[in-house]
Amino acid sequence: MHAGAGWPYARAMARLDFDHFTQWITAAAREHSHQLADHVVERTGASRRAVQSMLRRLVEAGWLHRDGGFSRPVYGPGKLRQVVKSYPLHGLQEDIPWQRDFAPNFELPPHVARMVQHAFTELLNNAADHSEGTSVTVSLRQTPTHVQLLVSDDGCGVFEKIRGTYDIPDAPLAMLELSKGRLTTAPQAHTGRGLFFSSQLADVFDLHANGTAFQRRAWDSSGWRPGKALPRQGTSIYMAIALDTTRTLDQVLGAWSVDGSGIAFDRTVISLRLLAGPGQALDSRAQARRVAARLERFKRAEIDFDGVPDIGHAFADELFRVFPAQGGGGVDLVPVNANRRILALIANAKAG
Repeated sequence: MHAGAGWPYARAMARLDFDHFTQWITAAAREHSHQLADHVVERTGASRRAVQSMLRRLVEAGWLHRDGGFSRPVYGPGKLRQVVKSYPLHGLQEDIPWQRDFAPNFELPPHVARMVQHAFTELLNNAADHSEGTSVTVSLRQTPTHVQLLVSDDGCGVFEKIRGTYDIPDAPLAMLELSKGRLTTAPQAHTGRGLFFSSQLADVFDLHANGTAFQRRAWDSSGWRPGKALPRQGTSIYMAIALDTTRTLDQVLGAWSVDGSGIAFDRTVISLRLLAGPGQALDSRAQARRVAARLERFKRAEIDFDGVPDIGHAFADELFRVFPAQGGGGVDLVPVNANRRILALIANAKAG
């Protein structure tokens, strides 16, 4: 048996575990289309009869496509495809895994492939440059309707990294900062676009780190919400994109430029539901200062009051009068989804 030293799932392979097969059979079918059974026998140490039975199961389930006669079958990837790979983070160059291990094994609409490539390389680079971990595992799966990407590292966790860098007291406030965009823990090397734009490309986006999770759904205009966390150390990011989406990378980039060009990243949306619990009012100047942090980097900031029933005079005054007067005057603060009382308080604050 040749699998013992080189293959991470050798013991599981000897038992012909179906789920483990799906993690590598796509690439194996593409690379060994005419001798797939021989390759699997060598890789797993299983009998030829057991391997042929497993290959039939994979064909029936849609993981493999089979042509040719009984004696000389030719296999290829099926409608279901997946590649799972782990990499050491030290010295990792994110473009090489994409070009070598992932892109050749998938057939995606060109505009979807472009978005997946962008997210894949950005998220892998983030793990290498920011996580302080030792390894990252990447899974890319294609179904008849979606493409799904999961990137998991064993580092310190994205919220802990932000908290330590920006002296932010808890994970929800770290998520508030992250949701604005243009946030980076290494400003000399990064501009804070990668994670933000990856989340905007996806129909489903889940961010997990050290027992805390937030999620974003493209069809939910209210933006980020708390999610059910994975019980693991480090950061895990899951995203899914529908294969029939009309969304494109250029459209997403353009949506966050005031002029629509996609060159500048000068528009943002702040979801105030991240700042207070459900149904709670925003009363304090400290809360307003957290909203205003770094907004001078943008030309337009939409302040989303969805889920916020009320605000206090102090919050309105600090955000809409004091902040513009103290150096934030270059950004246009635009309240959205605000009720009449909130709009009246904002107008009063602006009037001084």
